[in-house]
Amino acid sequence: MLEVHSLYEGSFSVDSSKKFVPFDSKIHSLEERPGAMLVDVHPFLIVGNEGLILCDTGLGFTDDAGNLLIHNNIRKLGFDPSDVKYVLMSHLHKDHTGGMVHFNDGVGRIAFPEAEYIVQRGEWEDAYSAISPSYKTDIFDVVQRSGNLVLVEGDGVVNQEISYLMNGGHTEYHQAFHIVTGGEHYFFGGDVLPEPEQIIHNYIAKYDFNGRDSKQRRQDYWDEGSVAGWIFLFYHARSFALGRAELKADGSYRLAPAQ
Repeated sequence: MLEVHSLYEGSFSVDSSKKFVPFDSKIHSLEERPGAMLVDVHPFLIVGNEGLILCDTGLGFTDDAGNLLIHNNIRKLGFDPSDVKYVLMSHLHKDHTGGMVHFNDGVGRIAFPEAEYIVQRGEWEDAYSAISPSYKTDIFDVVQRSGNLVLVEGDGVVNQEISYLMNGGHTEYHQAFHIVTGGEHYFFGGDVLPEPEQIIHNYIAKYDFNGRDSKQRRQDYWDEGSVAGWIFLFYHARSFALGRAELKADGSYRLAPAQ
């Protein structure tokens, strides 16, 4: 049984304003939202030997009672947000950082008080100084004061289960994570590898800091991970959020949903 869970937050349309608007294909049409693209959001929760591991934190949306959706989704699995010991941040765009902090009546508190927040130093400095609708710096204010922030540089190791590598591509200091636990090797590529379709039909994305690098890294990850049996975690998947390679009769591999 896989010890990884998608904390799915829904499907959204987003345009140049960077506003994420809920989208339900049963009642909504993209034709009504010109210039928008569809984005699904899947933070991931992994059960590690040293506590729960969270890969990115979603949009930070709340229910009618003011509870964070990501907290609700964690509790539905039988866990508590205080059980999260590591929050692994691929980068700091607001669709990945919203759940780092819980705002209530204008007051922000760290959403996972028992966790270390693992962030690349260059990403932190770029995002905190940016004037862009892609970032919410009020979140960073709370995280900086919390004592939970752990800034890392380049490639390294968090513990025996978690390692990180700065892979750039989507943002200059974007990072990916390897999590090896419970007999499985999970790979979280963040927005360098956000959808399974980008393995099946790799392309240069115009929204990347360096789309050519991202494309090459996707190919490299697939070449290595397909043979090694990695489970790929796709943050923006619309089809399946967890993927693993299957060996074909001709000796090549295809990507399939991981069970």
